[in-house]
Amino acid sequence: MKNKKAIGLLFLANIISGFAQGISMIAIPWYFADILGMSGTYAMGYALLTFFSLFWGLYSGTLIDNYSRKKLFLFSNLICAIIIGSIASYGIINGSTPWILALAVFGTTMLHYNIHYPNLYAFGQEITEPKNYAKLNAYIEIQGQSTSIFAGGFAAILLTGTTDGTLNILGLNIPLPFNFVAWEIHEIFLMDAFTYLCAFIIILFIKHIPLIKKEIDQGSMFTRLYKGFKFLKENPLLFIFGVCSYAIFTFLIVEIFVLVPAYVSHYLNESADVFASSEVYYSIGALLAGFGIRAITKRTDIITSIIILMVLTIASCILLTFTKSVAILFSVSLVIGLCNAGTRILRITYIFEKVSNNIIGRSGGVFNSMSIIIRTFMIILFSMPFFASSENIRYGYLVGAAFLTLALIPLVKNRNKLKDLEIISS
Repeated sequence: MKNKKAIGLLFLANIISGFAQGISMIAIPWYFADILGMSGTYAMGYALLTFFSLFWGLYSGTLIDNYSRKKLFLFSNLICAIIIGSIASYGIINGSTPWILALAVFGTTMLHYNIHYPNLYAFGQEITEPKNYAKLNAYIEIQGQSTSIFAGGFAAILLTGTTDGTLNILGLNIPLPFNFVAWEIHEIFLMDAFTYLCAFIIILFIKHIPLIKKEIDQGSMFTRLYKGFKFLKENPLLFIFGVCSYAIFTFLIVEIFVLVPAYVSHYLNESADVFASSEVYYSIGALLAGFGIRAITKRTDIITSIIILMVLTIASCILLTFTKSVAILFSVSLVIGLCNAGTRILRITYIFEKVSNNIIGRSGGVFNSMSIIIRTFMIILFSMPFFASSENIRYGYLVGAAFLTLALIPLVKNRNKLKDLEIISS
């Protein structure tokens, strides 16, 4: 694999910033659900942020296709460091963090994700040989989920601390020779800002040789956006694949940030360590996918593999709807983590193989925008009083199962056509 040093530095920056990001993105939903008791406010705020990210996602796709991907990494990390660092400083000076500022950190991280990950994959395609696409995507997944495992573990520690020298994590009681006091939310934000700054410094040292000549479109932003939509309109099979294969991820984002905190707090009546531990089990499942998905696809094609993973996710959602068990939550989190990560690796590898590099940012932006629209409606739905009443939050998983079933049908119907799809140039 060429550009190994550049890829290594990129992974290192990803690990450092991703660690604190993961902790913050676990801490904020719990902060609203359990500490502030403002789940409804959080859900509505999340819905508004998600809707806004629709326009940002479309625009970020044009940036990825038109500008230096290294410079985009630098600017996004520096901007996040400044915004989140300022909010952390306000919290430290005043001794607390208002809910609106906590939501601002959540929104900043969301918008960062919307450009960071598409940019990461586009940059990976740019500096990697086609024969190594699947390997690179698996490495990205392994690196990301390994970081998430540690982030989830530390989130459990930072959010709950220890009780009489005992740490509760992954459903286990681990004795420690000391007591650890839970961190304030602004202290977590300060660590988050510092890691963005570290990632910025590391990315400065990345040197690479592009293996694909990127054709820069000199048209206006709207012209470039139109070309992205036009490209997918002319290739409806690719559009169907992109939108439907995104379904697990679409639901998972809503599940992690809206359903799980309320499911743990209101339905299972458990504490923050169970919520954070479920994220760790999810990451373990995703890590297993990173190591094993290539071996699985040697026995079957990408489209069939995605269909199987979607069926497993549907079954998992139904199981969570009609059971009430921490052990089942942990088990299902592991399975969903495996299915989502496996699908993501397969989906991105398929798109790498079928779509030219100079249009991949815009086509990915369209897929992400469709996902955002669906997520916005889901979040608004789950913020309704019905889901906040008694134990009704569990029916959110039944909604998820129905949505995934609808997305599965076009993939099954077009399976053979998608398997035989030729390489598409812009």
